[in-house]
Amino acid sequence: MPHPLGGETIDFADPEAVKTLNRALLITHYGVAHWDIPQGYLCPPIPSRADYLHYVADLLAESLSGAIPRGPAVAVLDIGVGANCIYPLIGAQEYAWRFVGTDVDPKAVDWANQLVAANPALAGKITCRLQRSPEAILKNVVRPGETFALSLCNPPFHASPAEAAAGTLRKLKNLGGGNPAKTILNFGGKSNELWCPGGEAAFVRRMILESAVLPNLCIWFTTLISKRATLPAIYQELKKVRAIDVRTIVMFAGQKQSRIVAWTFLPPAERSRRLTLGCG
Repeated sequence: MPHPLGGETIDFADPEAVKTLNRALLITHYGVAHWDIPQGYLCPPIPSRADYLHYVADLLAESLSGAIPRGPAVAVLDIGVGANCIYPLIGAQEYAWRFVGTDVDPKAVDWANQLVAANPALAGKITCRLQRSPEAILKNVVRPGETFALSLCNPPFHASPAEAAAGTLRKLKNLGGGNPAKTILNFGGKSNELWCPGGEAAFVRRMILESAVLPNLCIWFTTLISKRATLPAIYQELKKVRAIDVRTIVMFAGQKQSRIVAWTFLPPAERSRRLTLGCG
């Protein structure tokens, strides 16, 4: 379709068009030959997902004199991996990191594991697990003795189905088209991907509290934050649990602004030691 400023573009309000673009980007830039999602599941924008990984890679590099750590010794925990499995697929190919993805949706976990199996180059690099406790985030899914360099999280941003639907309509308006009645059904994602009671503020608060119980689990705990208004409560919670270092990284994707909030309970020397020794 013609772009308003000239040239050609795709209809970003059309889920099939976005899915086709994602396939092209994954095979061209990351060598992921087989990718798909079940009907109705979240279809993520590849560039912004890759940006998240690049920013946290730079965060790890601070502990290694600016050198980004690469290879399977760098273990990453993806909380809410989703059927699209997008962070592990990109991160395993871009940095050769090893991923554990978790999700409360059995179908999403099964589908993500099938995606990994369909791409032989990813063998042994990605494992996806079912979180059987819907209220838990880190508990009950991490195995004894496991540690990670990073955790990633794209939390359910909205507090209710109505709020999620309104967000989808705003997205469509910004994209300048689409059929809202059709698109709400298949563009926005499944309920657990989009909303939870209390929205992102409540979800991330639970994550922070669990991270304080397992302070050595990750060198850096990180999460996306969609709404600027959520930040003060997040900072307050991190102060309560005595996180040693808290970072906020602002990301831009087109007209959208989002943030990565990262925190750690480890002093700088311990972060460097773990990464130098290859201890995820």
